[in-house]
Amino acid sequence: MAIFEGAGVALVTPFKENGEVNYEKLEELVEEQIAGGTDSIIACGTTGEASTMTHEEHVDVIKFVCEVTNKRIPVIAGTGSNCTDTAVYLSQEAEKYGADGLLLVSPYYNKATQKGLKIHFKTIADQVKIPILLYNVPSRTGVDIKAETIADLCLNVPNILGVKEASGNFCAVADLMYLTDGKADVYSGNDNQIVPILSLGGKGVISVLSNVAPSQTHEICQAYFDGDVKRSAKLQLDAIPLINALFCEVNPIPVKAALNLMGKNAGPLRLPLTEMEPKNQECLKKTMIEYGIL
Repeated sequence: MAIFEGAGVALVTPFKENGEVNYEKLEELVEEQIAGGTDSIIACGTTGEASTMTHEEHVDVIKFVCEVTNKRIPVIAGTGSNCTDTAVYLSQEAEKYGADGLLLVSPYYNKATQKGLKIHFKTIADQVKIPILLYNVPSRTGVDIKAETIADLCLNVPNILGVKEASGNFCAVADLMYLTDGKADVYSGNDNQIVPILSLGGKGVISVLSNVAPSQTHEICQAYFDGDVKRSAKLQLDAIPLINALFCEVNPIPVKAALNLMGKNAGPLRLPLTEMEPKNQECLKKTMIEYGIL
């Protein structure tokens, strides 16, 4: 059974001006997402700036999100690392504190062969019982998890269910669904590709857009599931200008700027990420107004 179907939010981590995690605002964001119809919360992913958190912060944020959510919707913890032992540790801690699933990005910088990827992911999966989604984002990691590799893991490791696919390679998604007879749980990792992924049998999206438009992102998926593909496609296309604005600089720079424009007080970014360029922020603001969320 899939961890969730629909729109999961790749949640930002709000920081105070001194750089500490702002747990008061984090609780508010979680509650707003649940009220907005989000189907799952993904804590400590790329959008959550996990790469600049200490291990202690990483675990504490996952624990806090699990406590606030309190099983109302699934929480998926980002626990991937380019160090297998670190990924095992983070995954075990997330399981201990109540995460419903894990999101494991492929190892970055040192990368790995396809054989190495299989051993890496299986080693982590063998140390936990909760379900796992892989995260294929070669633009960030420098390595592509091949469809054959994902299929092998999904078919032979009981708690590896599928993948957040952000390569933009629909041929690979089709190959994966063919190789697994449609049994892999595939989620779009790109907000501008939700409907195409759903059309290949995908389960939904792990979304940046959901941070600022949770109900609209949920509805893109729900309309498709309800059989209204035309409406789903229109909602997807209507969101394209905003999606483009949210990715005009590296994620999560624009989405944090958008939340701050909305008065959500998501706070600053941690270096090496820097605040959004004024020209781009003006464009983002204009697009948000046109989309009706500002």
